[in-house]
Amino acid sequence: MKKIPLWLAVVITLLTALPFLTGFYLGNVLFGFSLVPLDMFDWMVGILPGGILVTGVSVMVDTLIALGSQDVDTAGKLIEQGMGYVFTLVGVGVVGLAIWGVVQRTARARVWGSVIGLGLGIVFLALSWFRPFANHTPLNALWIVGLSVAWAHILTTLTLQTPTAHSAPVAPDATSNADTLNRREFLVQVGGTSAVLTLTGAGLGWLLDANGNPAPATQLATLPPSADGWKYVQGQRPELTPVADFYRIDISTRPIVIDDATWTLPFTGLVKQSKSFTLDELKALPMREEIITLQCISNRIGGDLIGTLKWTGVPVRDVLAQLELEDNASHLRIEGGDEFFEYVSIEQIMADERIIFAYYFDDQPLPERNGFPLRIYIPDHYGMKQPKWIVGVEVVASDERGYWVRRGWSPTAQMQTTSVVDGVGTSEVYRGEGNQLILPIGGYAIAGARGISKIEVSVDEGEWQEATLKTPYSDLTWVYWRYEWAYQPGRHTFAVRCYEKDGTLQIVETRPNQPDGATGIHAVNRTLEATPQVVGELTS
Repeated sequence: MKKIPLWLAVVITLLTALPFLTGFYLGNVLFGFSLVPLDMFDWMVGILPGGILVTGVSVMVDTLIALGSQDVDTAGKLIEQGMGYVFTLVGVGVVGLAIWGVVQRTARARVWGSVIGLGLGIVFLALSWFRPFANHTPLNALWIVGLSVAWAHILTTLTLQTPTAHSAPVAPDATSNADTLNRREFLVQVGGTSAVLTLTGAGLGWLLDANGNPAPATQLATLPPSADGWKYVQGQRPELTPVADFYRIDISTRPIVIDDATWTLPFTGLVKQSKSFTLDELKALPMREEIITLQCISNRIGGDLIGTLKWTGVPVRDVLAQLELEDNASHLRIEGGDEFFEYVSIEQIMADERIIFAYYFDDQPLPERNGFPLRIYIPDHYGMKQPKWIVGVEVVASDERGYWVRRGWSPTAQMQTTSVVDGVGTSEVYRGEGNQLILPIGGYAIAGARGISKIEVSVDEGEWQEATLKTPYSDLTWVYWRYEWAYQPGRHTFAVRCYEKDGTLQIVETRPNQPDGATGIHAVNRTLEATPQVVGELTS
């Protein structure tokens, strides 16, 4: 029986675990096998207490913002995927230490090592087998279990071959340097092999994944042109979000992949007769198009978890008209393919034809990352109330609280009225009347479906001055604004506030996004040069 120090067992376990996990990635890219590390992370998210999950999300978003991330949703998903690999690596490390313990205590280490690997493979298979739209083929199961057993066997063999303190003869007057060198050479060989296998497998997988799933090209949405004469300000985000740039926030590390050829939307529960709709049947119903701004409740004021484009779908009330509901039916429980679910009032649906089952973004099928083949849109609410990848609708008698509501978020999730300074035109200074230098400032305001009537700007905590508003694309989008300020050099603070259509002032108190959405006055600071570059003069 071998006597290997704990630190050495940990090193060997980690060196063998890296190519082991890379094997899962390569198998997923080549053959569509389960990507166990991400399945493990998704499983952990599902069982975490709501408070821990919400805190974790908030800390991650705040950290990304503090680091200056311009793409919080994509960076967040990469972090989640990385955490999946780290957590799996830790789990594999614990199993590796169990194998080390077996080697320390029994002469039948190879047999018991393989048994432990088999147990690990079964656990991994169970985690992946019960994930949404999992690969249930025998080959997938064989890959997961076989890879786990192979790793455990290799680890056991290497542990048995590891030089010990008594593995080399030592002369009476010699030190243990010979043995240390022997052990060092062993680790160099194992480490070098691990690095080659890991980097080769990861690189090959990345290349194949990039070729098979190229990033969509960023294109301007095919939507109505801007109002005549309107000038956007340097730094303002596009008023119409390219489909490829529309944010994605959900509870899965990867987009759910659904085959629209076999997909149907079943209605069950309090219906006199269950009924399912194919995607073509939904598209055959009267179509409704809306240009919509949607925002995540996790978005900070001025953040990038917001976007505007054209949605196309069928009013949900028109779909319900095809059914006979029981008298006590009051809500729909809508479930996504990622096991996310939310409740929507039938009374609300029947009163608002803008509530749609959407199947197009900008006249094209929904991207997989944004909910293909179907998602719901509910005006005046944050995205946390609106499931994607819809796979089923149950008609129920009451609202039993949706996925995020149960975890401490707002039960209504009504979009807060906010305004943002999105651009300060330091490269667009021009001469106005009386040779006065003018600095354009711009941004947007949003009030869900309640509309915006007025936007005001304050400089250096001075009086509020009214800005010019651009005609929005619809009653469901953000409103862009522009303000011309008499240029003054130095450090300045530009703040903005807005009013809803009925004259209600936005909430000016600063509140965090959890649980009801962020509120407060948005402001930016800029230092202006004494002699700015002037790009033109005021023209009538």
